[in-house]
Amino acid sequence: MTQIGKTIQIFLPDGNPRGLRVAEITSRTVSAVQIPRSKLDQAALRAELSGVGVYLLFGSDAAKPRVYIGEAENCLSRLKQHNKQKDFWAQAIAFISKTQHFTKTHIKYLEWLCCDTAQRVNRFTLENGNTPSKPHVQESVEADLLDNFDSMQLLVSTLGYPVFDEIKKPDNAHLVFCKGKSADAEGEYSEEGLTVFKGSTCNLIGTPSLGNWAVSARAELVDSGTLSEQDGLLVFQEDHVFTSPSTAAVVVLARQANGWLEWKYKSGKTLDEVVRQSPR
Repeated sequence: MTQIGKTIQIFLPDGNPRGLRVAEITSRTVSAVQIPRSKLDQAALRAELSGVGVYLLFGSDAAKPRVYIGEAENCLSRLKQHNKQKDFWAQAIAFISKTQHFTKTHIKYLEWLCCDTAQRVNRFTLENGNTPSKPHVQESVEADLLDNFDSMQLLVSTLGYPVFDEIKKPDNAHLVFCKGKSADAEGEYSEEGLTVFKGSTCNLIGTPSLGNWAVSARAELVDSGTLSEQDGLLVFQEDHVFTSPSTAAVVVLARQANGWLEWKYKSGKTLDEVVRQSPR
């Protein structure tokens, strides 16, 4: 399916690309305000943040990023509370309506939909203690809110947090494989890096030359539940995105490895041959 182009405007209120950022799709009604935790004082100058909205708190983790999803009648006030009470987060993104104010029912529904989608997609660890229940809304209202959520999904991913983006296994022509000893992994190379799919297996014991960073990376994946020991192997319990093919290959093979050469297509060609050496 051909993707339809979108125009997204990102405004930097103070000209700092690492400061507050306001993102919006020009043809839609939802706006996203990204707020570094250290810039909450500056965020207080944004009048729209004192209104009703849905917000997400993001924190990094070595194995898997973390997110907390909430709703508030005053987003700024709630973020200030979380600044005192929650330690894990470094960035917040608040979603508000540009043309009409969300009602309490609207944001309750969007909060539920955000939590439900994030939990199902499972790309981030959801930090919410309790999952909100789905509120009842009229069919016409639900259709509008689903449209709002599509905008939220695109904006939050554009800002660098694909918390709602589902990972889908491609057809065999686009799958890559990494095998060695008992290891047998399937993956896909994309704009995000190298995704290793659930059910892939890794060698359990690392070689003596395996670096400390790799030992730590594998241990963190085990601690997070992404990898689990089964029958003398480490098995991926969920899809996992690595930032580079080589990191993925080292984790799978438990030895030093060049992922561009280790990951191969069904044809036998390496990732390097297909992606880096193919004529453009």
